[in-house]
Amino acid sequence: MTLARTLLLTLIGSTLPLVAQSETKLPLPVISEVHNIEQHTIDVKDSWMSYLEQGEGDTVIFVHGNPTSSYSWRNVMPYVSDTHRTIAVDLIGMGDSGKPDIEYSFKEQYQYFSKFIKALDVEDVILVGHDWGAAIAWHYAKKNPNKVEALAFMEGVLPPQFPAESFESLGPAGEFFETLRDPVLGPMLVIDQNIWIEQGLPGSVNRTLGDEAMEAYRAPYLAPESRLPLLAWPNQLPVAGEPVHTERVMRGIKRFMRKTEMPTLYIYSSPSVDSSPQVLDWYVDKIDNLETTFVGQGLHYLPEDQPDAIGRALDDWLRRLDD
Repeated sequence: MTLARTLLLTLIGSTLPLVAQSETKLPLPVISEVHNIEQHTIDVKDSWMSYLEQGEGDTVIFVHGNPTSSYSWRNVMPYVSDTHRTIAVDLIGMGDSGKPDIEYSFKEQYQYFSKFIKALDVEDVILVGHDWGAAIAWHYAKKNPNKVEALAFMEGVLPPQFPAESFESLGPAGEFFETLRDPVLGPMLVIDQNIWIEQGLPGSVNRTLGDEAMEAYRAPYLAPESRLPLLAWPNQLPVAGEPVHTERVMRGIKRFMRKTEMPTLYIYSSPSVDSSPQVLDWYVDKIDNLETTFVGQGLHYLPEDQPDAIGRALDDWLRRLDD
């Protein structure tokens, strides 16, 4: 057994008990893996960013996390595009977006995302974020409160889990993320063995991803050097005060959550990774204009587990916002 698989099973076995053994997964696939939404590119800073677009109306922007892409929203967007202009972006260095020579820090990712919205020439947006995409969405809303009409999020890298006091405070997952910061083991696992695509992603979906989905997720990262963003993301987790920038970002988001009146939707599942009852209670207590919706059984990569339930929840929420 490789070191990558040993570490990953430690994480999965401790936090995702329903998928510790592959035979407990749902049958192959009941969810479409076909991607047929029109794709575009737009110049952003010194590179370009790719995005999917469908529908007309007020703009809804979907923001993915690590190690996914706009492809993860393929089955969610159609539920919203009957009434809205839906856009799913590929973050810089990810999906079909350009891969400039940068460090892929949160600060740089956010700068490209912010410039992407500016390049689209849209004034008012509704943001939908997952994983690190949820952090980018919340940070953008904090910095641009007059431009964001509403925000929906799920399985986010966000308060109250972050910033974390220590790796130990993260439980068994802490050992995994601490290992990824090792200057030798981290690149070996992520760059050489492609652990996020080959094990992290399929291991955190509560069904077996089919060949078409795996091919779509692998495609941007066939060359080892293309996997730099996948290593950068876990190293941006604010733990024990480092990195300083994302520590400040998370504290700022936490303050903003407590004071904003922006309509907000929290989508969660079970058994989940980031949606414990304590986290749900924290959001309900701290965010005033919050709705919550339970979409059923799902793990971390919820758009692959419950796209129909997510799409229906977003459609219902958005229609009521328009009333």
